[in-house]
Amino acid sequence: MTLRIDWATPAAAEFACMHWHYSKCMPAFASVRVGAWEQDRFIGVVMFSRGANLHIGEPYGLGQHEAVELTRIALTEHQVPVSRILSITMRFLRQHCPGLRLLVSYADQAQGHHGGIYQATGWIYVGTATPQASLHVHGSLHHKRTLRERFGRGGNSIGWLREHVDPQAAWIEDKPKHKYLMPLDAAMRKQVLPLSCPYPKKDAEGYAPGLHQGQEANGGAA
Repeated sequence: MTLRIDWATPAAAEFACMHWHYSKCMPAFASVRVGAWEQDRFIGVVMFSRGANLHIGEPYGLGQHEAVELTRIALTEHQVPVSRILSITMRFLRQHCPGLRLLVSYADQAQGHHGGIYQATGWIYVGTATPQASLHVHGSLHHKRTLRERFGRGGNSIGWLREHVDPQAAWIEDKPKHKYLMPLDAAMRKQVLPLSCPYPKKDAEGYAPGLHQGQEANGGAA
């Protein structure tokens, strides 16, 4: 099976996210879009951005352009394993973004995820991020910064949202997300490897319990 990895257009990325990702939406922040093709058939995107935290690299001494969050893996039916798609995508990033030193990602326990794809591709697990609250608007959960970007200052106010957007808007406390790191150079790997914790396992109900590991593990929560 021939797999091709290359930059994806904004339109292709949006189509993949809207149709093939459980969130049914694009990331709210500027993103790097990497597309995947099987036998020249477009099968989806892997997207990276600074995510909800503009200081995602600070706990590791990195600047804004040295660390990014993996914010979407949006794929339709395909034959190549997701682990291979992600591995090749990471090699693609190393080649085309030489200043990038660290990838960060989160496995959302609320969606029954424990990070199996990150474990299969050798990411470093550093515990669970500090739980935060999301805004439930029109049947979907949104980070408050996402709604602020969309609606202005009112996006952070439950009263404003109920009056102008959704009368049923509510704050929902999130389950803690599992946090994974992928260092892109030897020096960064040496730095973050001591933060490593045993991989969480997925239980029979899809919930993968984790431990709060302290300040370093909780930095940059999404």
